[in-house]
Amino acid sequence: MKVLVVGGGGREHALCWKLKRSSSVSEVVCAPGNPGIARDARCVPVGAEDIDGLMKLAESEQPRLVVVGPEVPLVAGLADRLRAAGFAVYGPDQAAAELEGSKSFSKQLMADAGVPTARFEVHTSPELAEATIREWGAPIVVKASGLAAGKGVIVAHDVEEAVEAVHDMLAGNSFGSAGSQVVIEECLIGEEASCLFLVSGDTILPLDSSQDHKALLDGDAGPNTGGMGAYSPAPCVTPDVASLVLEQIARPTINELAARGIEFIGTLYAGVMLTADGPKTLEFNVRFGDPECQPLMSRLQSDLGEVLLAAAEKRLDGVQLEWDPRPALCVVVVSDGYPGSFEKGQPIAGLDEVEQAGTTVFHAGTAEKDGVIVNAGGRVLGVTTLADTVGEARKTVYAALQHMNWPGGFYRKDIGYRAVARENGV
Repeated sequence: MKVLVVGGGGREHALCWKLKRSSSVSEVVCAPGNPGIARDARCVPVGAEDIDGLMKLAESEQPRLVVVGPEVPLVAGLADRLRAAGFAVYGPDQAAAELEGSKSFSKQLMADAGVPTARFEVHTSPELAEATIREWGAPIVVKASGLAAGKGVIVAHDVEEAVEAVHDMLAGNSFGSAGSQVVIEECLIGEEASCLFLVSGDTILPLDSSQDHKALLDGDAGPNTGGMGAYSPAPCVTPDVASLVLEQIARPTINELAARGIEFIGTLYAGVMLTADGPKTLEFNVRFGDPECQPLMSRLQSDLGEVLLAAAEKRLDGVQLEWDPRPALCVVVVSDGYPGSFEKGQPIAGLDEVEQAGTTVFHAGTAEKDGVIVNAGGRVLGVTTLADTVGEARKTVYAALQHMNWPGGFYRKDIGYRAVARENGV
């Protein structure tokens, strides 16, 4: 079958890479794609947020399945329009995508469904938000309610930092319309994990666990980003923890949506904090995580095309996923300056040598200029490999990265450190 993938980031490269290797898939088309994706799919220059253009492309290409990668077109209602036109779509409708599109909606739904999460308040007034912060004290979390590309979360370690964040969002407009409403949350303490589920109506199929590193700097210091690296599986997600997340978080959430007349078809991503009181929900996404998708697709042995089509056609019940038992690890290379301002158009050399050293290079924010790969975004590459241990995978990736020639590239040097410490008995 022909599959159309919408998006042009690292997540979409991983999906295209896996779909190309699926025996059920004869052709992968990606819009807009990127130079790395072009190795695994036929790229068409239609933007992921160009809903009308994507509808015309789908009508022209007539794919058997459309996989919508990023959150923005989902929140904009692309899946609704595709389904209305008769296409099989993997990705939730606009109403279900509000789980990610509005943190205030998501938190209220969790409260209604009895899903464990942090205490919270929603504010549009900087003065009322400040009053809550001063009453609750620090550490405390301030979130822009709308979409902010993974960067709209401030974990404030003192009250004044939180107050400044609130005023930046609500009065200073630092996140645009995404910050016109803020969520104030208590700060949960524990280890964070990413728990993803393939959902098709009332069928919920867990993926293997993963763990993302959101902070910019080693030791989880610095500002939050969209993700600096990930690995799978996450040792902290034991079978008992996975069962709790499924039964206390994923299932009640999907049931609450159904009670409101909202059917969910796509990926439910629960970011969870494993606290002393059990797993609690940090946030929901409605698509594969980036960079979690890269190690997950590296480990998945099932035919991805068959699985996603089954979900889109509500035939997911009875499907079982097969996994490579070896762990996979991904290190994200970003443009120096990210998540703030950075220079684009810098040439990146040595990527063939990086892959020859035993890794797969997934492209996220790249472009091609005069036959040369250049950076075109904040998160640029996801260098990924499988190995017998997380420690070995990490050694392979960091050794391979020595072949990359990009002075403007930056990456953390400690991805997977929690798992490596466990492997070493620390």
